[in-house]
Amino acid sequence: MKNWFLVFIAGFLAISLQAQELRVKVTMNTPKLQTADPAVFQTLRQAIEEFMNTQKWTTDVFEEKERISLDIVITISAELSANTFEAEFSCQSIRPVYGSNYETALFKHQDKDLVFTYEQFQPLQYSPNTYLNNLTSLLAYYAYVALGMDYDSFSQLGGEPYFQAAWDIVNRIPPQVAASIPGWRSTENNRNRYWLVENILSPKMRPYRQMIYDYHRQGLDLMHSDPNVGRAVMTQALETLEGVNRTYPNSMILQVFSNTKSDEIIEIYKGGATTEKNTVTRTMERIDPTRASLYRQGIGK
Repeated sequence: MKNWFLVFIAGFLAISLQAQELRVKVTMNTPKLQTADPAVFQTLRQAIEEFMNTQKWTTDVFEEKERISLDIVITISAELSANTFEAEFSCQSIRPVYGSNYETALFKHQDKDLVFTYEQFQPLQYSPNTYLNNLTSLLAYYAYVALGMDYDSFSQLGGEPYFQAAWDIVNRIPPQVAASIPGWRSTENNRNRYWLVENILSPKMRPYRQMIYDYHRQGLDLMHSDPNVGRAVMTQALETLEGVNRTYPNSMILQVFSNTKSDEIIEIYKGGATTEKNTVTRTMERIDPTRASLYRQGIGK
């Protein structure tokens, strides 16, 4: 009976480990510390990794090889008190490309408005229905955004419930917290957490989300078997971004897409036909004008 019980527990633990969705690695940078003990941030790094990697974010079961890689870099920029800090939060999620060893960046973003309070060895607590603190709200928000991006790349609008979960976090931030901690309010600017998910969920952005699916599932995932067909699908997908930009000009999500994909697009289209090069260069110049010269020089004609 004892042996049977041990086997049951081992099996349960194995299933639990497989069930988690994220594989998060955290890097803490503390270049401006003056009074805080650096050991506090090493403890925090471990706590964030444990929180992100053991929390159950979906109802799906993930095999170990299916977990979504998410790299997080937190750079402390100011000490507001002995246990309250300002920081920049950067993250990048990675998606494997079918039939290859290549991995593509799905979501790359820098959030400069992280303010949090942390005592060493303090457990990170999160409730899906109640606001507890800014740090775990932000971590959960970006976990859901990364999940939504991943699901959208594998099925049409597949990320909807996870983007909605991120939107729910935005709406659960108490007004007094949003008034004192940046990043959550629509009135601050048009480049914060509010606007990122607002853009994604806007009906005007449905063509953008269809593009994400076509670019990855119908394009990149075919490159191993037929690069020309895969690239042609990707070209057609990217063309839709001009219409999205006209419908929702200066949207945050198009900037995030360009920041995430510019290097990849340049590399892929170096080997494209002249018509593809011209089409993609024109499109990317219009939605990402700050990199226009890079597209012209990198893709060529």
